[in-house]
Amino acid sequence: MQAVNIRQLKTNPSTALAAAREGDMVVVMNRDHPQALLVDLEQLGVPDLPAVRVALAVSLFRSGAVSAGFAARMASKPLAEMLTLLSSQGIPLTGAGKAAADEAREEMRRARDWLIKPAA
Repeated sequence: MQAVNIRQLKTNPSTALAAAREGDMVVVMNRDHPQALLVDLEQLGVPDLPAVRVALAVSLFRSGAVSAGFAARMASKPLAEMLTLLSSQGIPLTGAGKAAADEAREEMRRARDWLIKPAA
């Protein structure tokens, strides 16, 4: 097991990632207190790692931490397939919240008005 402080992790993250990739757990210390554990996903021995990556991507997208495009790359899926997956789980593909929904409705209303407007 290896320990790194936050400053070391910021300065040279590749060293910590390489240690994790080689099977060594890396403890991230914050002011001499363990804060996080860095473990390479490949080393966990998860039977269905691709499914874990998809689940992580969906969770991060749902929380607003990543875009749909980033989630698709993370899950190793084409964007269209990722969007279908997110939609099938009832996850809104646009910004969450009432303001985003109201804005989308207003844009649709303006588009309808424009389409039915007689040509001059």
